[in-house]
Amino acid sequence: MISIVIPVLNEGSTIRQVIRTIKKTSRKIEIIVVDDNSSDNSVEEALKEKVRVITSSQRGKGVSMREGMMAAKHDIVAYVDGDILTYPDNIVELLTDPIVNEEADFCKSFFERQAGRVTKLVAKPLLSILFPELEHFQQPLSGMIAARKSFLSQIKFENDYGVDIGILIDMHLRGARIAEVNIGRVENAMQTWEQLSKMSREVSRTILQKAESIPQQNLETLGNINIIREQMEYSILESIDKLQKMVIFNLDETIFQQSYLYLAAAVFDKEEALVQILHHYKDPITILERSAALFRDRNLAELLEVADEIPLTDDIRGVVKALKKRGYVVGLVTDGFECVANHMKNQLGMDFAFANRLHLFHSVATGELTVSDFFLSEDQTPVYNRRHLLTYINRKYHIPSQNIIYVGNGAMDVDMLRESGIGVAFDPQDEEVHAVADKVIRGSRLAPLLEIAQASPEKLKEKWHQKKRVRRIGMGGLLCLGAAGVLYLTVRALRKEPAAQPC
Repeated sequence: MISIVIPVLNEGSTIRQVIRTIKKTSRKIEIIVVDDNSSDNSVEEALKEKVRVITSSQRGKGVSMREGMMAAKHDIVAYVDGDILTYPDNIVELLTDPIVNEEADFCKSFFERQAGRVTKLVAKPLLSILFPELEHFQQPLSGMIAARKSFLSQIKFENDYGVDIGILIDMHLRGARIAEVNIGRVENAMQTWEQLSKMSREVSRTILQKAESIPQQNLETLGNINIIREQMEYSILESIDKLQKMVIFNLDETIFQQSYLYLAAAVFDKEEALVQILHHYKDPITILERSAALFRDRNLAELLEVADEIPLTDDIRGVVKALKKRGYVVGLVTDGFECVANHMKNQLGMDFAFANRLHLFHSVATGELTVSDFFLSEDQTPVYNRRHLLTYINRKYHIPSQNIIYVGNGAMDVDMLRESGIGVAFDPQDEEVHAVADKVIRGSRLAPLLEIAQASPEKLKEKWHQKKRVRRIGMGGLLCLGAAGVLYLTVRALRKEPAAQPC
């Protein structure tokens, strides 16, 4: 069995044809598409081909490749790009036969192409001096490769243009048997001079860093290379300043039909520890930080696999599509982990996700968590409450709370339901939630939300304001409610859910 990993970034127009070509192989395979937080329909198109799709924890091809390898179930892992439409039908065999036949541990492709200026002017000259054993490879920067997972798990994946040359050098340094195969003609988009300049810097940096045994003064004679690592933090919200209306779903209460935190704790045999945390601590921040510590040493693939096992509200995808057609920007919020939230955002075709950041090192959880500022008050002693998100959205993206529809049903949703333009309680079990909501949806489907979203939230608020009496509670009550919220979710999950079985 062979695992095929396809890292993608905004390749919705080509990914389905690439997947179909791969499926023509005679070998038994699994296909894993790793989405690098695309802003187009890449995820939606890949899902149409019934393949597994995961979301990278951080933008960058190297991270996507490493996390795809972690998710792979089989010993041989092959990588192909998601934007090339000229692969031969036997691309899988070409890349993996040398490994299947025990002739190699790592297979590198070469192909006919329009140009290879960085290869010719940068990579090959540096290899000839620093790694002459690798000079003969025709295209050391090729990204179509295959290797044994046992070797891939030992190497470092650079997170820029240096990733492909870095893998080749690391495989060589670890004594892997390396083969090179011809995969025919490959056609892809020509890069701009700005891209080529960046690529040449990053390829040079990677080769030089791998050559640590060479005296520094000798390296300096190769040229004064100014290594500038550009930080490319991506946020879809930066492009929605002019949008006038927004819908925010509570991931844990309206999209997931089970508690992610509880199910993950059960899968990883940490449920008793989680219950103890929820019983002994009242402060939401402490609960979040101690809960995150339970997942130390779990890799991203394992964390996302738990999310993929949770049943979703039946019509959520259709409702999201309909809302976006009506001009709403749509997203989700959770007190949980950002990596899981982004994964679900992409799976559902949403625009944004607000969550707390679980720290990952080489895609493995460290057990540490950073609470996001947009959940905290600006007091000297910050207070955790989701309602602070409304102020953040208004200040940064110029969308007033009056133009926001919030959908939730838990005790920790009370303030968001009250202070957003329209608070929609989805099948609530708590009287407090029912009391503060502008609108209540009963049953297991979200379709009634489309009737609510026909008019602007501000107009609907005026219409329903006279029908609702909002009960005010003091700050002390809010703190107690927030602290009790997580415990409430878990007790509710324990009552509703059968004992979870490890995946």
